Amino acid sequence: MQHFSLLDLSPIPEGGTASDALSNTVDLARAAEVAGYHRYWLAEHHNMPGIASAATSVVIGHVAGATRTMRVGAGGIMLPNHAPLMIAEQFGTLATLYPGRIDLGLGRAPGTDMPTARALRRNLSQEDTFPQDVQELMEYFGDDPGPVRAVPGTGTHVPVWILGSSLYGAQLAAYLGLPYAFASHFAPAMLEQAITMYRTTFRPSKTLSRPYLMVAAGVCAAETDAEANRLRSSQILAFSRLRTGNPGPLPKPVDDVTEEVPPMVLEQVNHALSCSATGSKATVRDQLRWIVERYQPDELMVTGMIHDHEARVRSFNMAAEVLSDLKELAAAV
Repeated sequence: MQHFSLLDLSPIPEGGTASDALSNTVDLARAAEVAGYHRYWLAEHHNMPGIASAATSVVIGHVAGATRTMRVGAGGIMLPNHAPLMIAEQFGTLATLYPGRIDLGLGRAPGTDMPTARALRRNLSQEDTFPQDVQELMEYFGDDPGPVRAVPGTGTHVPVWILGSSLYGAQLAAYLGLPYAFASHFAPAMLEQAITMYRTTFRPSKTLSRPYLMVAAGVCAAETDAEANRLRSSQILAFSRLRTGNPGPLPKPVDDVTEEVPPMVLEQVNHALSCSATGSKATVRDQLRWIVERYQPDELMVTGMIHDHEARVRSFNMAAEVLSDLKELAAAV
């Protein structure tokens, strides 16, 4: 493991506002930079009452302006929602304002429900143009884009990642010779197959000579296992409500989620969130070490939804201490 990083969805806490969420994001980003996180990513979600990062490029600019050295980017932009030129202009502008610090992760899913997807795109095409759109976008960042130019954008060479939770993204990232990030923090089922496919079929490109894999994992650390499990109940509740068609702000923690979530739904949620580490610092160390040793990622990105902001900052600080140690152990091998 060469680096460890952080994914923030700017959660809107129950009883709070979007303004609170965005303020918390800036505070967490500053703390993450001090703690040694390599990059800080935000994600595009729409029509989600519990997530404040819908205008992802705007929030990225806000975070980049509030930090100094840490890479900041999208994990990701859902490219089917946008014209490639517009994303090139947005991220070209970000790269011009914050040179050498901006990443662009691209996803193929809409990041929302179908009515919202229609509102975003106006005209929904049945044709899958994601691979062509990725290549068009990358051309805008090059030195000779052709008759249509992204201004700013041309010559910025913003690093592009492919995101995914299935074999599709692994195949595309390998074919284009791009870094690949797997969304194992909420969809771990095909992780091992995707890793194998990406690494075995990777074709070197002008931007990347060998595969570079990021694996994502949930994390919730506290002083005790019991407290960490209680804090994590907020994310379990939020995910279960999303699964049952009732999304909302990030719930307050509860002592017993089994009283709130039907057994079948809870089983599905626990499986979806199984690539994670929850507990005291010692417990989290054991669980994160297992993930790193099993999947051998070049980079581990952690994420976690905790209702209390101060507890969330402490959790990521504790995770950073553990990941710093694991990084040193990996370097020593």
